[in-house]
Amino acid sequence: MSAPLIITLDSGTSVVKAVLFDETGRELRHAQRPNRPHHRPDGGVEQDMAETWRDAVAVLGEIAAWCAAAGRLADVAALAVTGQGDGTWLIDAAGAPVAPAWLWLDGRAGRLAAELRRNGTGSAVFAHTGSGLNTCQQSSQLLWIKRHAPDLLRRAATALHCKDWLFFNLTGVRATDPSEACFTFGDWRRRTYAEEVLVALGLTAERRLLPPILDGVRETRPLSTEAARAIGLPAGLPVALGYVDVVCTALGAGIYGAGADGGGAGGVSILGSTGMHLKLALRPEEVHLSPDETGYVMVLPAAPAVMQAQTNMAATLNLDWLAGLFAEAAREAGALLPREGALAHLVALAEPVAEALLYHPFISPAGERGPFNDANARAAFIGLDQRSSWGALARAVLESLALAARDCFEAMGGPPEEIRLSGGAGKSPFLRRLLAAALRRPVRLCQRGEAGAAGAAMIAAQAVGLVPDLASAAAVWVSPLLGPAEPALPALAQRLDALYPAYRRSCQALSETWAELAAFRELTKRSDHA
Repeated sequence: MSAPLIITLDSGTSVVKAVLFDETGRELRHAQRPNRPHHRPDGGVEQDMAETWRDAVAVLGEIAAWCAAAGRLADVAALAVTGQGDGTWLIDAAGAPVAPAWLWLDGRAGRLAAELRRNGTGSAVFAHTGSGLNTCQQSSQLLWIKRHAPDLLRRAATALHCKDWLFFNLTGVRATDPSEACFTFGDWRRRTYAEEVLVALGLTAERRLLPPILDGVRETRPLSTEAARAIGLPAGLPVALGYVDVVCTALGAGIYGAGADGGGAGGVSILGSTGMHLKLALRPEEVHLSPDETGYVMVLPAAPAVMQAQTNMAATLNLDWLAGLFAEAAREAGALLPREGALAHLVALAEPVAEALLYHPFISPAGERGPFNDANARAAFIGLDQRSSWGALARAVLESLALAARDCFEAMGGPPEEIRLSGGAGKSPFLRRLLAAALRRPVRLCQRGEAGAAGAAMIAAQAVGLVPDLASAAAVWVSPLLGPAEPALPALAQRLDALYPAYRRSCQALSETWAELAAFRELTKRSDHA
């Protein structure tokens, strides 16, 4: 037998992928298929569960075929599973889907979640979960289904999340991981379900739907004969149920060992379509819960360590939007400019500009959820005048991502000692400088394309005894891929320090305006359908 291999199945919002790693964390092979979420007119966002499984089989089959052709099928030591968080994937007693899956993007429970926050239910839940109640979570979604589509719950036997559904199809085992279990229905201190949460939500009768908690770093389950036949992997292969994808991304990007002494409290910022800002707490007393009761506390595999998270609904989506407008304007002027080229051009225009211009990066139609929760929040430029250029607009949008990151870390007690950066936007040197300056902390780019898949594979590696612990895995899998520490530049830090109070106050001042605009949109929608 050659050196061991690990396969990760990672089903995200946009793609489902399978990645093959060797024992040092080197990516050997990659296969992916697009996910196809269905957007409903009522704000629902659903996904076909059977199709999701078929796509998973297809990408895993590609990796298995490559291993077989290379004579390395016997070297595969484990299969890890992770995926998008929140959402509701209901199955019946026979294991068949009851309905299409509700994704975390689904907005149908938005008003209900707001009601629960207003009437004190959110506070009662937050006291145990450390996670702000919002429309993305299975708790809000199950309560909405109970009120509006109770027949679905009567037919359901288990409420899963995306990765749990894939794990069930791979092993026949109904389970969820500690991270999603605790931030939705549990207590992060006790690392188990909390009956108090179910009582507060009025979901005690639905306790029967919650699957057992399985910690993938300690236990695996064998790949079933049926799944093995469909994929082309050996039956009985250990399958590790990874933690939710954001935890796995934090592990793969180096949240362990990110402190100045190599083992202190570090953090990770993931600047992808959304912005995820994550802070390690090695002990419970290091957790700083948001006074606004937002964000998440997610348990990590190495107890008692947890990770706090604040999430911006939109990060690079703001850049995509501006680049799209710029490319459209170029086309109107007779020039053909691809969106990728438009974005690179805008970043180049932005760097030398230093106008007094603010932007709120709330471009998502779902509003904002971190560090404040407001489904009505919308993007805005503040300070425009007739001299404002494309470069000034781009500079304001880029700076807003750094200011939003600071806002998120402030809600968690302040930035950690060092930030590891992951996600597509981290490849921009200018954006890295902005982030370091806004946080006044050194930033290191993690030069790994599949941090989430790597984190899940690290969990599986510990489960099957290839590494003693995740810190040891990080030393081999992560540290060699970290770029140099980029310090905060004093002049840039002073500029962002000066802009930050105005950014914060203007967000707070516009909440009533956002509500009025939301009411206007609703009125317009009703008149359009009259």
